[in-house]
Amino acid sequence: MNEMPRPAAGDPVSAILDCLPHPVLLVGGENRVLYANQACEEFLKSSVAFICRQKIGYFLPFGSPVLSLIEQVREARSGVSEYRIDISSPRLGREQIVDVFATPHGGADGALPGAVVLQFHAKSAAEKLDRQLTHRNAARSVTGLAAMLAHEIKNPLFGIRGAAQLLEMGGNEEDRALTQLIKDETDRIVHLVDRMEVFSDERPLEKDPVNIHSVLEQVRRSAQSGFGAKVDFRELYDPSLPLVNGNRDQLVQVFLNLVKNAVEACAEADEPRVVLSTGYRPGVHLSIPGAGERVALPIEICVRDNGAGIPDDLRGLIFDPFITSKTNGTGLGLALVAKIIGDHGGVAECQSDGAETCFRILLPVHREDHERAPKAGQGGQTGESA
Repeated sequence: MNEMPRPAAGDPVSAILDCLPHPVLLVGGENRVLYANQACEEFLKSSVAFICRQKIGYFLPFGSPVLSLIEQVREARSGVSEYRIDISSPRLGREQIVDVFATPHGGADGALPGAVVLQFHAKSAAEKLDRQLTHRNAARSVTGLAAMLAHEIKNPLFGIRGAAQLLEMGGNEEDRALTQLIKDETDRIVHLVDRMEVFSDERPLEKDPVNIHSVLEQVRRSAQSGFGAKVDFRELYDPSLPLVNGNRDQLVQVFLNLVKNAVEACAEADEPRVVLSTGYRPGVHLSIPGAGERVALPIEICVRDNGAGIPDDLRGLIFDPFITSKTNGTGLGLALVAKIIGDHGGVAECQSDGAETCFRILLPVHREDHERAPKAGQGGQTGESA
């Protein structure tokens, strides 16, 4: 069997391939992996040394079309591309949709006959943004509904509650129990309508430079002193992170919602755990409609839990209004998260593979801090505290 050792450190070809953000593999005879660049480590969740000891099928679901694609390239001796291939598996996670580009490896003097170069492009940021826009459009549909409810339902409820209070004053103990039930139920409906009315708030968002670690610390303290008292909280922060451009109160609300969901999700785990992490991720830029510039979203904040995960049928809809897996949930919490992050010019994402659920928030840097933001590879050391 022909093998190709990994180029030595400093080799210019290896250095170039390791700079690519997309995983690149060289697959040889018997579909053994002969080479993998650094991007493969995160993508395949294994070290390069381990990857290069396996057959490519080890990392793919049974009967994956990628295997057929490799054979097709070998037979045709020309490049072939396939788009939106599902390679989801327990090793790679449940939601792994990729574009695959396969080309035959020329090989010096035919040294590697039948070798194929594979390049994987994971779901693009553009697709993720498109999903965010879908969530925002769904949230806008709640705006009109909230306005209607406020007029047609909320106002009459105040009258019903007032009548219940008058009846309570002249009733016996049994009557008071019924009037209290009426008041409690009307209050519950009014609270629901109030939450929906938040979506109709179109006032410009007041933004200031915000220390996201200060926000997360406030959320963690609040959680640990109340609903998250039995959960192990861990923090993985980049201390060199620049300030974000945002509204502190609304960001507290966002991460309080996410942490509360995480705590509830892992409540049944043997050792319930919630991990808060931050990092600087250069390279994510989005075009804002109506603006003549591309906005960078390098600030990454993640909330992870070790709960049972999100059901497959809800994963793509989790930020839509009225979508929830909770028995008594309203389905407005994550929709509000998506709206607030959208108002900040950011992106909210969710990944769940049954062993871990991660909510990932990307936000812009405060403009005055942009020049002081760390460059790629220059971020501070990540610290951990329990």
